[in-house]
Amino acid sequence: MSTVAKNFRIDSELNNQASKLLEGLGLSMSQAISMFLKQVVLHRGLPFEVKYPEHSGELLDAIEEAKRLEADPKTKRYTDMDEMWTDLDK
Repeated sequence: MSTVAKNFRIDSELNNQASKLLEGLGLSMSQAISMFLKQVVLHRGLPFEVKYPEHSGELLDAIEEAKRLEADPKTKRYTDMDEMWTDLDK
């Protein structure tokens, strides 16, 4: 069996979330990826439609706004949810 497919990077949070969900289905990450790749071969492409959400204009506007806010030095950033909720309650 080839190990080439093990040479890819996944965001750690996405990896954790997916691993937990797959575990609940009785699947390992490796098994799920193999299933996906088999479907790619069977469908001769992605086994699902890839498109923007219905309200893509709103989504793109929200993404641009988030980028502007991220670049603004006055934008407060949180690493603690309790601190964020405290500020929101003020």
